[in-house]
Amino acid sequence: MMITIGQTDRNLTMLDGVSLDQLRTFVAAADEGSFSAASRLLKRTQSAVSETIANLESQLGVALFDRSGKYPKLTSAGGVLLSDAREIVNGADCMKAHAKGMAGGLEAELTAVIDVFFPIEVIADVAEEFRVQFPATRLRIYVEALGSTIQPILDGRASFALVGSLPTLPSGLMSERMTTVSFVMVASANHPLAAHNGSIPRDVLSQHVQLVLTDRSELTAGLNFGVVSRLTWRLADLFAKHAFLIRGLGWGAMPLHAVAKDIEAGRLVQLKIDGVPTHELKLPMSAVYRTAEPPGPAGRWMIDRLKGCSEDVPH
Repeated sequence: MMITIGQTDRNLTMLDGVSLDQLRTFVAAADEGSFSAASRLLKRTQSAVSETIANLESQLGVALFDRSGKYPKLTSAGGVLLSDAREIVNGADCMKAHAKGMAGGLEAELTAVIDVFFPIEVIADVAEEFRVQFPATRLRIYVEALGSTIQPILDGRASFALVGSLPTLPSGLMSERMTTVSFVMVASANHPLAAHNGSIPRDVLSQHVQLVLTDRSELTAGLNFGVVSRLTWRLADLFAKHAFLIRGLGWGAMPLHAVAKDIEAGRLVQLKIDGVPTHELKLPMSAVYRTAEPPGPAGRWMIDRLKGCSEDVPH
């Protein structure tokens, strides 16, 4: 009896042959903007990268790049499939990192860095459980802002960091999405902005001092996150920022959990800003660690436990 494989079956068979290496090459070419740049990143020849991409396109049955210009540009299909490729590659890297961490021995000391916007009460609750689960492992916690959450990971001083969103992560780092934290724009009840009727135009905001978090690392040098006013005071400590806000020394963003009681008591007023829907002010939080040195059993437990606590985070 003769069995005929239909076109659909043949296409599925070809898709089964798509490899992680092909997907990594695709992502690298898209991120680097050219096949030559991707070849330098991957330490391969440009012809090898071009051939890998061509084979992937043949297996998928779609053109991923338009090669008519000086540099290859993603096609519309390529743009859609790029997000799928990233997800697959990231998932595989996560699995390898988990396995490597589980294969390692229990840490004598676990050092973690926590973003100042994350509720420290949740960290304390998890730390209480950690003491029972890992009584022999010492725990060291740093609370930092912006790029300073990442620097101890790059330096090898910390196992993982709980990080608010940054534009890009340095190479060699993995991230796992954890939760989101709500934040609000506030000013003292005695501040001139508190008396403004309706939504506040940005040109009005720019006339008043904005209190802005800063950090000691060079990773965010020259970058401004949510800065509207031309008049800024920069503080590296969230509690100092909170005290300055209460005193009416400026306006700024704060995590909702840190100022909810002040808003309720009338010490702070939530500001409505033109073009900023208050219900959509969310800061994504991710666990970040070195791909080559993922957290061991204790660090892995803490990351997973913090994920499980996402319901307790105001968002």
